[in-house]
Amino acid sequence: MFYTNVTRIKDFFIHGFPGLPPDYYGPVSVLLFVLYLAIAVGNILILVVVKCERFLHKPTYLIFCHLALTDLAFGTVTLPKIISKYWFNDSIISFYGCFVQMYFVHSLGAVHSFILMVMALDRFIAICAPLRYAVLFTNTTVSVLCGISWIMPMSWMVGIVLDALNLPFCDSNIILQCYCDHMSITVLACANVQALWLAAFGLAMFSLLLPLCFIIFSYFVIIVVVARISTSEGRTKTLSTCTPQLLITLLYYMPRCFMYMANILGFTFSLPVRVVVIMVYSISPAAVNPIIYCFKTNDIKENLKKTFFIRKINICAAPE
Repeated sequence: MFYTNVTRIKDFFIHGFPGLPPDYYGPVSVLLFVLYLAIAVGNILILVVVKCERFLHKPTYLIFCHLALTDLAFGTVTLPKIISKYWFNDSIISFYGCFVQMYFVHSLGAVHSFILMVMALDRFIAICAPLRYAVLFTNTTVSVLCGISWIMPMSWMVGIVLDALNLPFCDSNIILQCYCDHMSITVLACANVQALWLAAFGLAMFSLLLPLCFIIFSYFVIIVVVARISTSEGRTKTLSTCTPQLLITLLYYMPRCFMYMANILGFTFSLPVRVVVIMVYSISPAAVNPIIYCFKTNDIKENLKKTFFIRKINICAAPE
């Protein structure tokens, strides 16, 4: 255990997964490294495919790009440090580095949530007002809405971080988590942080519940509209256009809502279980989302098939 008696500590120590035996450090570091490669390769692939193919320059795919960018950034912010801990036994993160990581962890999570709301708006207009979709939801509209989704959380998180940065720290400097987040940092302060916790909690609920309420409302209206379609084939075809968006949304919100509901109902998890659950629901969507984009979106799937098929033909036809 590392402790400090000074009021301004120089470093934090990332604890990682509590109770993990040293014999498992190697396999865990390899698993996390493979996961990071999957996140990097998958999301960069989506960005490159959409960027290079002009027929994919549509609102839906631009939203996918923003989601892929948040997933890539979140994985890059959180995973390298915890990989370094288990691979090189490097648990130290600088004082200011920890606050920078906290800033991006929370701001990127909020950005992702608001972009999911933009994605729900895309499907809402496409299904409920299809004849006006091309006018109401242009690439410019998407860029503006996604830009606001980036700017708002990244602006208010500056205040939250500055307030936490001014707290005195005079006891333990161990982060009981795999990365620096608001709770794991402020709980180490030797000061009353109730007001800061309430402000951070309020903003977290705003960035989680406002998009979630709109998403639930929009899909409720979509279901009502689809139910009025006369043919089952038409209903199936219309709902299939929502499949990628719905899967991505459920993957992001369901684990978080489960954790919040469990806390409200009085269910408690041990620290090791809580750290693992938070790590899984924070990181796994970033690795799974590119798979959903590729296999549940016909335009991207067909483009990838065509690209690899042509490349395969060229390789086979190349002279020896």
